[in-house]
Amino acid sequence: MHKRMGEAVARVARKVNDTVENKTDSLDLANCKLMTFPVGIYKAMRSVTEGIHRISLANNELKSITSRFVTTFSQLRELNLAGNYLHRLPEEITSLLHLRAIDLSRNRFRRFPEPLATVPALETIDLEENEIAEVPTDKLASMALLRSLNLRANPVGPEVRLLVRPLVAFDLLLSPEEPIPKA
Repeated sequence: MHKRMGEAVARVARKVNDTVENKTDSLDLANCKLMTFPVGIYKAMRSVTEGIHRISLANNELKSITSRFVTTFSQLRELNLAGNYLHRLPEEITSLLHLRAIDLSRNRFRRFPEPLATVPALETIDLEENEIAEVPTDKLASMALLRSLNLRANPVGPEVRLLVRPLVAFDLLLSPEEPIPKA
């Protein structure tokens, strides 16, 4: 087990070093079995954080994202957090003025993460396969640049379907409605 953990740490270190040395605009730490975002990465990437526009932390074991993560990578345009155990986002997510796309599919959200409604540049939100039943349609309707909201495989109620249709100017992806069983 220690050997596997060591290999995972080495893989993360290699990926971080590649990003820093090559001054690329993305950091891919998907599938690294991370339970938290490693604090050491902040120091290791200090010289390039402003240039990071894309981060993937998909398919890890993250239960939360810290405000420090959000404020450190303030120039993010794309954030992939799919396949984790997240159930909320820090309020500081609203400070990501350039964020255009966020993937929160396959997580544990029970309600729509409302801080996203005030992220000014957001165009795409993917919340497929969560546990969201209620959606703040009034807030979503005020998101000027939103083009796509994926809520497939969520227990969204029929009232949301009715409310959303006339209000939104974006593509709303929902699972097909279950037929009502006949008595």
